[in-house]
Amino acid sequence: MRLVTESNNNNVIGFIASTVETMRDDIGTDARMQMATREDLARLEGRLSERLDTSTTGIRGDIEQIHLRLDGIQHSLSSRFEHVESELSRLRSAVYLLRQRSA
Repeated sequence: MRLVTESNNNNVIGFIASTVETMRDDIGTDARMQMATREDLARLEGRLSERLDTSTTGIRGDIEQIHLRLDGIQHSLSSRFEHVESELSRLRSAVYLLRQRSA
């Protein structure tokens, strides 16, 4: 009976020792993983920052192109309105002269 009890005790002690070793390994792995995660986050932050800078530069370029196109449209419309105003002025003059002749 004493032999069985010692065997059971050895099994329990072996189980506890194995569990403690496993937990220690897991904690050590978690610490390394946490450190790696911080490094990964730092690299990721750098990459995201670069992408954000690139995207921002691209957006600024797009806005500048839109601004230039709108300036061109404004100039074109202004020129056309001036042309229309000039033609209306000529038409008024022609109508005035026609009225003067028919009167």
